[in-house]
Amino acid sequence: MKPEYILEGVLFAMGNAVDMDLLAETMGIDREQVEALAKSLAEEYENSGRGLRLLTLENKLQLSTAEGCYETLIKLVKKPSQPALTEVVLETLSIIAYKQPVTKGDIERIRGVSSDHAVNKLVEYGLVEEAGRLNAPGRPILFRTSEEFLRRFNLTSLEELPEMDPVQYEEIVASVESEIAQAEAKENLAKAEGEAEPADAGTVKVEV
Repeated sequence: MKPEYILEGVLFAMGNAVDMDLLAETMGIDREQVEALAKSLAEEYENSGRGLRLLTLENKLQLSTAEGCYETLIKLVKKPSQPALTEVVLETLSIIAYKQPVTKGDIERIRGVSSDHAVNKLVEYGLVEEAGRLNAPGRPILFRTSEEFLRRFNLTSLEELPEMDPVQYEEIVASVESEIAQAEAKENLAKAEGEAEPADAGTVKVEV
């Protein structure tokens, strides 16, 4: 790699102004060579119309943004930064990632608490999206991870997700299936009781 590009990479990585003597020592060259490389790099930026400029600040060098980029940069800075994911939201996201598509009810059965806020936040952040409705009573909404989820976590596909502990996975599946079975049993019992003939069926109610 050309020495001037090594200088460019170092200044980019450091961000702040770096002393030229320190650069010379680090790169194993003379101070005069650093100055020559800086001059060459500065001229290349200027002549090519690139978005960078190389500043000389007394005995230091620093990469800077070209003036032509300021308007776009200001617009970017004014935009809200990516939200930080709390532990609760991350836990909910993990469940959706490994169990998708999944309903809020399934998430809550695994976590043991209401997950409305966490799921809504994930949808708001664009990390989770609706994936149709479950063919079950009430037609609950199914959720899955989005393309933004892959981009945010540097994945090309869901197959790249770390493998879950098999024992832990089986315990979660068993717990969810048990909860679902109990819920269905209660629902069927409620229906049966509602359809059963009342004890005072022989009494006729007369409306006046």
